[in-house]
Order: sequence, then C-alpha cells, then structure tokens
Amino acid sequence: MVERPLTLMAVHAHPDDEATGTGGVLARYAAEGIRTVLVTCTDGGCGDGPGGAKPGDPGHDPAAVAAMRRRELEASCEVLGIRHLELLEYADSGMMGWAANDAPGSFWRTPVAEGAARLAELLRHYRPDVVVTYDENGFYGHPDHIQANRITMAALELTGMTPKVYWTTAPRSQMQLFGEAMREFGADWQEPDPAEAAALAEIGLPDEEITTWVDTAEFGDRKFDALAAHASQGENIFFLKMGKERFTELMGVETFVRVQDTTGAAVPENDLFAGLR
Repeated sequence: MVERPLTLMAVHAHPDDEATGTGGVLARYAAEGIRTVLVTCTDGGCGDGPGGAKPGDPGHDPAAVAAMRRRELEASCEVLGIRHLELLEYADSGMMGWAANDAPGSFWRTPVAEGAARLAELLRHYRPDVVVTYDENGFYGHPDHIQANRITMAALELTGMTPKVYWTTAPRSQMQLFGEAMREFGADWQEPDPAEAAALAEIGLPDEEITTWVDTAEFGDRKFDALAAHASQGENIFFLKMGKERFTELMGVETFVRVQDTTGAAVPENDLFAGLR
C-alpha cells in the first residue's frame, strides 16, 4: 500500500494571489517533499490588459487577459514547485462595487453551494492535511477573496474533513514598514486620506492574535520570481521594484490564523504541519 503524502492545498481567488500571500510556504513545503495543490477560483479577466488597460478601457479584452494570466500562473507554479494546479475558472468579479460583481458567471454571483460542491470534489481527491485560504473579509474586502473563504469553509463542512485550516493575515506591527517601503519604491505613492488610513489600519491582525509565523526567507527569491511571472499586473510592480534582498526582508515571514485543528499543536507555531510530522 502506497502511503499518502502530506498535502498542502491553497485556495486562492486570482492568478498572482498564490505568490503574494503564500508563495513562501508553497515553495518551502514543496522543497520539503510535501505535495502542494493550488486551487485558483477565477480567470483573472478583470486584471490589467496590455499597457495597463483596465476593464472598460479600449484594448481591454477580458478573454485575452484571462488567457495571458493563465500562462503567467502556470509559470508561477513552476517557480514555486506547485505539483497540482486546479482551475475553477469562474469569471473574475472585479473590485467590490464594480458592475462585474453581478455579471453572469462571476464568482461573486455564484451560489456558495455550487462552488463548495466543486471544491469538495477536489478535497476528496487530494485529501489535504493543511488547507489555506483567506479570512471572512477576504483580507481586505475583495469580493472574490470573500467568496473563496465561503466556498472553502462550506466545502470542508460538506465533506466532514478535518485538516488543519489557516486564514492568511498580516501582523499590524509590519504595516508601518510596508508603508515606508511604498513611499520609498512607489513613485506614484500618495498619503491616504483619513478614511483610507483608518481602513488600512484595520488590515491584518495584532501580533498577539496571529497563531502561526512561518519563516520562508530561504525561499524569498522564488517568491519574488513567482510574483515577477505575473508582471502584466501593475499592482505587482511595487514589490518588484524592491529587488530580491529588500523584498525578502519585508516578505520573508508568512503569517496565518489557525481556525481548525485536531492535532493539539501548541500556538504560536512556526510550521503549518506542526503536529502532523
């Protein structure tokens, strides 16, 4: 009988999300021989087109953007050593409040039960030991991130499976450092107005509420290269301006909140697989 490998499944909303939030852990655990599975829920069609064209601008073709982003995603997976890529291929819903939220086939408009049933099939197939996705607010309120959380938690309930489950987050102690880096490397950076500043201050969690701190600095170059694979997306350019050394200084630890566990592993922990090996 062949022993089932330890498996990490990350459920993300768009192409490039895997690199930004979990590129370090995906690369680290793949290098350790753990089977890595990425589920990408949308086609990314609301991303930037050629020349930075936005949805609705001349030259923005959602189907062409989706095809380009799929190629970039496959390149990112190769860099990170992701063994299995699963595409749900729902239409990208765009940012909260966009007309794309309610477009036919959009992920945001998809009934949670439908998305959960599809994801449940993948859970039963791969039987992951660890599942990673976003928190209930999608980290910063993006509709597709919120929906990814909803279908993941519903799929777990549907299957009755009990892997360790984590939501991505960021320590608020580090947000000031990110702000400083944005001022340093972001040529178009402008100080947020008071309302925006208040919203930004609510992103992430106080350090003491974070359960899991994973050192991925050894794989900072791979995370950087995975993000660079998505260079068509203007929002990534800020990170790429840093260079690998500074990027790794800021992004070399990935943080999570553990929301389901049957191992009894003590927190805070420094390994998503604590208690499993």
